[in-house]
Amino acid sequence: MNDEVARTAAGTQMSPGGEIGRAGYLSVYELFCSRVRRNPNALAIEEGDRRRSYGELDVRVRRVASLLRQHNVLRGDRIALLSENCGEYLELQLAAARVGAIVACQNWRLVPKELEHCINMVTPKLVVVSPRFAPGLHSIRLGDARVVELGAGYNAMVDALAEDTIRTEVAPEDGLVILYTSGTTGMPKGALISHRAEIARNTLLRMDMGAADTDGFVAWAPMFHMGSTDQTLGAMMSGAAVVVIDGFNAEKIIDAISRHKIGWLLLMPGSIEPVVTLLQQKPVAVKGVRAVGAMADLLPTKLIAELSGLIGAPFLNSFGSTETGLAPTCAGLIPPGTVPTSLSKRQSALCDVRLVDPDNNEVADGLPGEVAIRGPSVFSGYWNAPETNARDFAGGWFRMGDLMRRNPDGTFDFVDRAKYMIKSGGENIYPAEIERVLLADPRVADAVVVRKKDDKWGEVPVAFVARLGDNLSEADIETMCRRELASYKLPREIHFVTFEAFPRSTTGKILRHEVEKWL
Repeated sequence: MNDEVARTAAGTQMSPGGEIGRAGYLSVYELFCSRVRRNPNALAIEEGDRRRSYGELDVRVRRVASLLRQHNVLRGDRIALLSENCGEYLELQLAAARVGAIVACQNWRLVPKELEHCINMVTPKLVVVSPRFAPGLHSIRLGDARVVELGAGYNAMVDALAEDTIRTEVAPEDGLVILYTSGTTGMPKGALISHRAEIARNTLLRMDMGAADTDGFVAWAPMFHMGSTDQTLGAMMSGAAVVVIDGFNAEKIIDAISRHKIGWLLLMPGSIEPVVTLLQQKPVAVKGVRAVGAMADLLPTKLIAELSGLIGAPFLNSFGSTETGLAPTCAGLIPPGTVPTSLSKRQSALCDVRLVDPDNNEVADGLPGEVAIRGPSVFSGYWNAPETNARDFAGGWFRMGDLMRRNPDGTFDFVDRAKYMIKSGGENIYPAEIERVLLADPRVADAVVVRKKDDKWGEVPVAFVARLGDNLSEADIETMCRRELASYKLPREIHFVTFEAFPRSTTGKILRHEVEKWL
């Protein structure tokens, strides 16, 4: 998706069906409004001591929409948003949905050079920043974009505005948010996600996890991440409450699930252990959670059982991405308190999946193939990246860059990222195959496998392991790996490190390339 295409999509052209075609239009904001009409007194946002009902939130959203129009933000224009989690974040996203604008959600963990790239890539008309991150903008060239700072002055200004009354025709394919995703090299890419995709992602949560329309969400993960943005928007379209937390706080998360019914309690690698520890020390009565956790492939199986057992909810055996949402294989739930013997995944609803080779030919069952997906939850393309889009959407399917195997029963096993393989003596080794063996041992807190140059084999696998206690040796690891893996896949070196030493992404994933630098 480039700027010209976005402008065309955001234009006023009538669909081929004329007035009939427009009857199929529905935006995220319009769905939110239907919830407002249904129950304006229902709780929409809880942020510490601050609570807003759906009716109160809609008043604020309409006033923020008036502010956007004052700054001449029109349909298809971009707003760069740099802020921690707060109620104003969600208000701005809903106001953008009302006027047809696009919110580019900035990652505040980036260095200034990366942040400048991400902001200027989308040529925003307006930059909105919280006081916490405003000083970081001083060293960034923002072009002609105006800057608005959140805070007490902003809130007073919004409260003084009249509610927006202008009706903007927003099409399902219009962009709503841009979320940034980075590969193994280069600067972050901006993934454009439409109203259609956000509506479908909310539907997936209800279809695959059985979430009710009043099941809320705890938004502690950064809202520049799909985990929080998709689910907060989904809650607003369903009439549920969102508990906004400014970053990871195990005590606040546990307090929230003791008072609210939750659809998906998103906990990622690195955030699970503190919650488990607190619940073990001081059990609480959980009001109701449909599913907990994410990314089972990256966790020790014992930890999966501990968390799900303490919460009393199944563990979500997920596999999705920023570009696809919960699809393609997030329909599998591991029963509470169960140590899984298999992490095979079930295909999500609302999508079709193929596994293909480098020439885009479908592979046979049992062979690794790159995941190709199509369905309504898929994003609209990377912003201003026509070459990347042409490659990744070849043949009308989005190629995810992840390898899986299809089993005879139709389930899927994750293999690894297609772009990170260890080529050892002519054999392809996928690190995740080795990591699964390591993480299945209850003495392992976390582990990652990286490649190392080797004069004889070209590359060999090396394992970095965080232990639980000291009763795990290199010999123990070698024994378990020999029992489960072909000899050429065995780690040639094993390094023990602390759990805290692993560098992680915003989603809790260990940054494999950063660990590789240790060698």
